[in-house]
Amino acid sequence: MSQEPHHILVAANLEESDHQLLVHATQYALAFGSKVWIIHVAAPVPDFVGYDVGPQYIRDSRAEDLKTEHQILADYMKKMEGHGIDCTALLISGPTTDTLLEEIEKLKIDMLIMGELKRGFLYETLFGHTSTKILKHVRIPVLIVPKVEAT
Repeated sequence: MSQEPHHILVAANLEESDHQLLVHATQYALAFGSKVWIIHVAAPVPDFVGYDVGPQYIRDSRAEDLKTEHQILADYMKKMEGHGIDCTALLISGPTTDTLLEEIEKLKIDMLIMGELKRGFLYETLFGHTSTKILKHVRIPVLIVPKVEAT
């Protein structure tokens, strides 16, 4: 790496395998004195993708999911801060790739750490890999940590 990463972005999936992403982020942050941003791009709310608002129980369920996701991110942030690392956690709804690219630019990220979730052939054919899409658009170092196969 030709330049020290002063701002590291960790793209979290809120899965058990995020632990490995945080381990790598901790190592880099401590070695270089980097600020760490942990981001989770949540599924877009129904209004975002053009659907009607729907029944209240669906909105309540989505609100509860977001509250849980926010708490997980807060726990990740506390772990990083426990190592003396300046860390901020972000929960943003939107399309994953576009949102990550926007945040990389906005936060002036120097390094991205993300996981590679293995999915089935049909899913990959229809939607592709977020990591592949990201790699086509960024000019910063990207550490991709392999993940276990999704069921």
